[in-house]
Amino acid sequence: MLVALLTDIHSNREAFEACLSHASDSGAERYVFLGDYVGYGADPNWVVDRVQDYVGKGAGAILGNHDAAISNLDERMSTIADIAIQWTRNKLGAAQKAFLQKLPLTIEEGDRLFVHASANAPNHWHYISSGTDARLSFDATGRRLTFCGHIHVPDVFRMTTTDKVVEFKPVSGSPIALSGMWRWLAIIGSVGQPRDGDPAAAYALFDEATNMLTYVRVPYDVETAARKVIKAGLPEVLGMRLLRGY
Repeated sequence: MLVALLTDIHSNREAFEACLSHASDSGAERYVFLGDYVGYGADPNWVVDRVQDYVGKGAGAILGNHDAAISNLDERMSTIADIAIQWTRNKLGAAQKAFLQKLPLTIEEGDRLFVHASANAPNHWHYISSGTDARLSFDATGRRLTFCGHIHVPDVFRMTTTDKVVEFKPVSGSPIALSGMWRWLAIIGSVGQPRDGDPAAAYALFDEATNMLTYVRVPYDVETAARKVIKAGLPEVLGMRLLRGY
């Protein structure tokens, strides 16, 4: 089965539509959403409704920190993120808020763990930005494969049979064989707000039959998404981030 992995959508309808279309055209048979459906962007209602539709058809979906902040007023955010969350709270309906609130922090399936941030205390939203961070996540789960998001930058770590953690940057369109000899942690990147200097939306496809993981970049109408952010009255920097991919 070919599984589409999408994370950090951040209310970006244009990017999300483009990735869903690409995944469907690529033959994706299942979808797993790794959190942060809201925040930053101008279309939280559409994005949450779309995720709900997919969950109703069997997709997996987990909670992200921006999603948690919708109902948890004590969730600590940066100033700009908090402005966007307050704006989003006023846009979402009761049913949409309830859907987000009920999402699990993790999903475990076979040898796989799906989590928004680190497996190490997933409700504390730790960033994985180094081998040391990755090791904490590896140590927190017995699963062979961990798929996550949160940092908006695609990255891959593997733990060797000698417990050495090795990091390497994935290349879009180049499949990675997730060899059974090692354990793996794959950070998928962001659909709705990439931060690696490439404005194109990021997601990944995992082939369960071959254990191949392919990172994908999808160009989309980023200018429209940015204009909508500014027109909505959200901080202008959030629109400019989309254009810069950072």
